[in-house]
Amino acid sequence: MKRIVLTGGGTAGHVTPHLAILPHLREQGYEIHYIGTEDGIERRMMEKEENVTYHAVKSGKLRRYFDWKNFTDPFRVIIGCFQATRLMGKLRPDVCFSKGGFVSVPVVIGAWLHRVPVLCHESDLTPGLANKICAKFARKIATTFPECAKALGEKAVFTGTPMRPALFSGSREKGLALCGFSGQKPVLMMMGGSLGAQSVNQALRAALPRLLEKLDVLHITGKGNLDESLRALPGYTQFEFLSDDLPDALACADFVLSRAGSNALCEFQALMKPMLLVPYPKGASRGDQILNAESFRARGLCHVLLQENMTADTLYDALMKLMDEKDTLIANMRKAPPADGTAAVLKLIHEIEK
Repeated sequence: MKRIVLTGGGTAGHVTPHLAILPHLREQGYEIHYIGTEDGIERRMMEKEENVTYHAVKSGKLRRYFDWKNFTDPFRVIIGCFQATRLMGKLRPDVCFSKGGFVSVPVVIGAWLHRVPVLCHESDLTPGLANKICAKFARKIATTFPECAKALGEKAVFTGTPMRPALFSGSREKGLALCGFSGQKPVLMMMGGSLGAQSVNQALRAALPRLLEKLDVLHITGKGNLDESLRALPGYTQFEFLSDDLPDALACADFVLSRAGSNALCEFQALMKPMLLVPYPKGASRGDQILNAESFRARGLCHVLLQENMTADTLYDALMKLMDEKDTLIANMRKAPPADGTAAVLKLIHEIEK
């Protein structure tokens, strides 16, 4: 039986591509192991999965800014390297697939020390710091964006991003029933990522009086961001998070308002959802979401509203423009290269395994 180690964590975006390939790995008879942190989101997501053995290692965050933990986390990374190396020696997998995030560094190094071939996947237009380190130890690097493959050189292959099959099985009728919508108005879905998006949440809620004249609004707020005062507002429904019901919610959505995480963008493109993106600002991140959004905008696949320009009024105007130009956006998405990279990533896994 072939054995594979999966790794990656820190955000849901570092885990969902693993969920996409799990059914295929099971069908192909792999024994599946996942190495993540002791208390990260990857543990909560993966321990729900059947036939996946979870192993926890220590890891430190790789920060580009000053923090006192920068002085202690290197020791956690070193401990994690020893733990991951020991695990790799015990498991002796045929291949390791890494999705990035800070936990992937000790795992990939451990795999390299035991000559286990590694495939990395980079979701953003420019590689994150963890993947820059891991790329040195990888056989191949799969990328979501063609620009990223070009920048990373000979090891890199443009594949798109793996997507869960369930994503395409949603029911519009079930989604409308979930939200309590009649279906007589177009539906706008707002998604802010696993942690939510406070500034977008606030602007959207401020624009609701005008938006609800033309749209029903499905608002996925992020944990702890529900507004109880709006619970009975007709045409507006809110959830902290959706998991099993997400495909149905997406099926009923006619438009999407979102941050610009690459996995979400590719899913919206694959589902042909006209999108308005409000990327996470560079001052609070390394600027990857701005680059992701700009790549999609330049290809005619989305509209973009920068957070520094966002008010209730500019958000309303941008959403009205999105509605007016939906047919053009959908046509461009149909003509674009496929966003679903599941088959391409699985092919690379098979090519590099021992």
